[in-house]
Amino acid sequence: MTRAGDALEQAVDGLMAREFEESPRLASVLGRPGFDHRLDDLTQAGFARRERDDAVWLERFRALDVDGLSPEQAIDRAFVVATLEYRLASAEWQEWRRSPEVYLETGVTELFLMGLYPEDELTDSAVARLEGIGALLEAGRANLDPARASRVVVDRSLAECVADIGFARHEVAGLATGSANRARLARAGETAARAYERFAAFLEELAAGCTGSHVFGEDRYNDRLRIGELLDTDVGALRRRGWEEYERVSAEMAALSEQLTGSPDWHSLVHRLQQRHASSPEELRAEYEAVCDSARAFMVDHDLVSDPPDERCRVIPAPPAIRASLAVACYLAPPMFQPSKVGHFCVPFPVDADDPEEVAGLLQSNASYSVATTAVHEAYPGHHWHLMTMKEARPVRRLFESAYFVEGWALYTEGMMRRSGFFTPEQELGQLEGRLLRAARIIVDTSLHTGAMTIDDAVAFMHERTLMPLPTARSEVARYCAWPTQASAYLTGALAIEEARDVWVGRGGTLKSFHDALAGSGAMPVPLAVAAIGARAD
Repeated sequence: MTRAGDALEQAVDGLMAREFEESPRLASVLGRPGFDHRLDDLTQAGFARRERDDAVWLERFRALDVDGLSPEQAIDRAFVVATLEYRLASAEWQEWRRSPEVYLETGVTELFLMGLYPEDELTDSAVARLEGIGALLEAGRANLDPARASRVVVDRSLAECVADIGFARHEVAGLATGSANRARLARAGETAARAYERFAAFLEELAAGCTGSHVFGEDRYNDRLRIGELLDTDVGALRRRGWEEYERVSAEMAALSEQLTGSPDWHSLVHRLQQRHASSPEELRAEYEAVCDSARAFMVDHDLVSDPPDERCRVIPAPPAIRASLAVACYLAPPMFQPSKVGHFCVPFPVDADDPEEVAGLLQSNASYSVATTAVHEAYPGHHWHLMTMKEARPVRRLFESAYFVEGWALYTEGMMRRSGFFTPEQELGQLEGRLLRAARIIVDTSLHTGAMTIDDAVAFMHERTLMPLPTARSEVARYCAWPTQASAYLTGALAIEEARDVWVGRGGTLKSFHDALAGSGAMPVPLAVAAIGARAD
């Protein structure tokens, strides 16, 4: 290895050690030992220290001799530089002064889901985190600024905080099986519940008096696209692309509706299909599990991807701590730096099972014709397969990730499985509806964060243009306000991946070799991932 190569590897090792030390929760999720009992330093001093250190690390990576690096090392360097440059460019937004969500998580559920250590050790770590959450919440009280915080973001976090109270007080003890461990978790959970109650009272006051805006701004949005994702576009061009794709997919849905019913009125067909769904959340979970099994068999039998050994995707109800902040299905990966390949597909479950409107909206949003598309996205060959495949990627590519690649890949697989013949005609409509939703997300997200659309406008748009039930539309838009630019990641990333696939196949490569190479490269910004595989054909 060259001297420059040695310097790069040493810099990567040092940066990774720093990232784990500064974010014990991240280290724990990734499977690094020795961090499970700790929470992050979320004081103002902690945020300032990390920002200063980011600048130092960025200069260290910029100073490396690129000519002396191997192609893989040059990609690693470019990935780190893009990550740190965007962190510094977006630091002035100061999310930690705006979003209470920053302070709410303990990661206790994930500790037990991963199950890396004996239950006694897991309980020790969980107790330490539950007893330590009060300090994080106190940091939140000190940091959150009513002049910066937006009411919609605070209200969303308040709902999550209320759910956390119930989880800590009534459900956390159930993570353990031994009576002594359950008793310890119950005591620590009560301590955490009281801290959450104090924070919830604070958030109610904050919500009543906050005057900040959720609007991220055009310049910041462009920084995310160009610096963070290395895309040659801007927010205006992205919105236009969203509209183009919305109209294209809408026309395709009309053609499919005419084929199925004799009428191009896909809205009426979707309304009818939305009424055919599981009768309960428990039945919905079983339906998702059956489709996941079918999707896995299909992708292997049709030679679309290589099959990672020893992987397994468990289909479970979304943990209570997730339900208040995310009304849709999600995926929890096994730790990247541990051998385990057991992931968890979390089926959306109601926060309040006794609320008929919430339960009905949830089941309607997960009607049977759309379940197959979601299963592909979250499990096979979407998130679960991708993340199992990238477990062998270079270390820094398992540490950092691009949402535009991760979500772009999962959306890409929906269309790929349709073209390969996995879906029934009605499920094809569900797949197209899912793509239409992602186009609508681009339109709404870029409009919300440039001030071109109000929150009420956004809710109405999602309800009317995607036929999303109103409760779900409200939850979706609140999420867009809390996570600027994330909603655009899905379709933006998928379009970039589709372009790369066309180049690969056009040069004689197979679909399977493209999928294996790209997914195995990690979860970098798509242009870097394409550079990493060399756009070569096999």
